[in-house]
Amino acid sequence: MARRGGHRSAFLWFVHDQLPELERRGLSVACVGDAVPYCSQAWESLTEEEKTMYAEKARTWNSKKRSQKKVKETCNVPHPVPAPLTTKMPSVTPLPDASALSWKNDQDMVADIFYFLDIYSYGKLPPHCEQRFLPCEIGCVRYSLQDGIMADFHHFIDPEVPPRGFRYHCQAAGDETHKIPISGFHLPRSCYAVVLRELVEFAQPARGAQPRFFCRSNDRFRINWCLGRMASITGIESHWELFAVEDLITKLYQKKYQKEPSNIWLYRKLDVCLWDFSSNTRCKWHEENDIICCALASCKKMGYCISKSFASVYGVPLTAAHLPLRESDCDQGTNTRIVKLGAGHTQEMKAESSGCNKPLGSPRQDQEFVPSNCDSPCGVKTSPCGASVVQGRGVIRLLRSASDLSKSFSN
Repeated sequence: MARRGGHRSAFLWFVHDQLPELERRGLSVACVGDAVPYCSQAWESLTEEEKTMYAEKARTWNSKKRSQKKVKETCNVPHPVPAPLTTKMPSVTPLPDASALSWKNDQDMVADIFYFLDIYSYGKLPPHCEQRFLPCEIGCVRYSLQDGIMADFHHFIDPEVPPRGFRYHCQAAGDETHKIPISGFHLPRSCYAVVLRELVEFAQPARGAQPRFFCRSNDRFRINWCLGRMASITGIESHWELFAVEDLITKLYQKKYQKEPSNIWLYRKLDVCLWDFSSNTRCKWHEENDIICCALASCKKMGYCISKSFASVYGVPLTAAHLPLRESDCDQGTNTRIVKLGAGHTQEMKAESSGCNKPLGSPRQDQEFVPSNCDSPCGVKTSPCGASVVQGRGVIRLLRSASDLSKSFSN
């Protein structure tokens, strides 16, 4: 962190913003220099979007500082009044710490309600654009480990007009992911006011507590920006608490095992493709068009991940609300085959045999297995009973027809 000739770096601004939080934690940080050792790791964990915000703040301040210096040299003003530090970029608040999540006992944790949220956009525009994102789809689910997914919320959003010169960029980014067209979309879209008002009503918990939303940490900047944009345009304000779902999973793991999970284990659980083609996961339009990227599916898969990882640990029986129907059936002794599709996704196929079958191939390290009744040590990834892995190509309808054909021959 260098400060030569009054120059301030993006990291310096980040450290300066962290001072109140460090003091609240009881750390002795009398100046910015004292806080540097506590902020280095947090700085590395920021996304590129968040670092860009601080870089823009530093650039603005340094530019004004140079201008003031030139005015002082030209006019020989002995004591110039410094211009106030202003920037149009929104402030970036750090993610709420996982320590904010606490429960008295396991029962309170199992019954606690969480809201998983995701907002899709037409790409990402450069920092100098006022419209960094154009939200086009929102999904949210109400979840508890005890009851699974209790309700879901989904809307296609009426997007704003793309900035001049960026229409192709926005549509091309959408074609690479959710494939929702900017114009000519035949399904109804909701305006910002309707989306925000109904989201607040959907996430209104009991006893007047503030709703706690969870999302992937890498998506937090986009989701927070989109919520702020809709609130500023409509005038509908609500106090959100936007946590990282990684913090929630870590907290659940720590509470039961008294240690933190590895990052490899954590992201392997969240990035699993096991449910990409499961029924009742995507919205109707994405399901009918066989498109994997869906805001509603993204939210539901967070709940599936927690159910699959912690339901048995906390003594919660799995139901169709915890996992897709085909997944929950696996816990009743149905053997499952995971087929790796050509696009890098996995899909399950069921067999009617019983007992533990030997895998047909060596599973890769990043593959996930469905729940089973086989006992295995905590934290050890083993192949469950009745699970086999095969390589293949095709779509879900072909896989199901092949499965039905094999059953008819066996009969």
